[in-house]
Amino acid sequence: MSSNQVRASHILIKHQGSRRKASWKDPEGRIIMNTTRDSAVEQIKAFRDDILSGKDKFEDIASRHSDCSSAKRGGDLGPFGRGQMQKPFEDATYGLSVGEISDIVDTDSGVHIIKRTG
Repeated sequence: MSSNQVRASHILIKHQGSRRKASWKDPEGRIIMNTTRDSAVEQIKAFRDDILSGKDKFEDIASRHSDCSSAKRGGDLGPFGRGQMQKPFEDATYGLSVGEISDIVDTDSGVHIIKRTG
């Protein structure tokens, strides 16, 4: 990882407004097409609360619930630099300290929480 890169994991919940309405756990997009943004936000808030309270681990929730294929790696996206992710995601990640978990981040992909890991 170079000095201008960060490393992060995330949990993504897709919704009706997401640019790609399919995921590894919903290949046909049936659930995603019926999920409102508000419902996706409620889900991600509950996950964030469970992580912050110690009730559940970020990686475990990502593995079970994230709509991103990074779920199989506990949400790990690996290292990335500026210009490689959607701008809101990039800005949020670079604004976090290592180990910190973001508030809800909206992108064209859906709603996320991000954990900076490096």
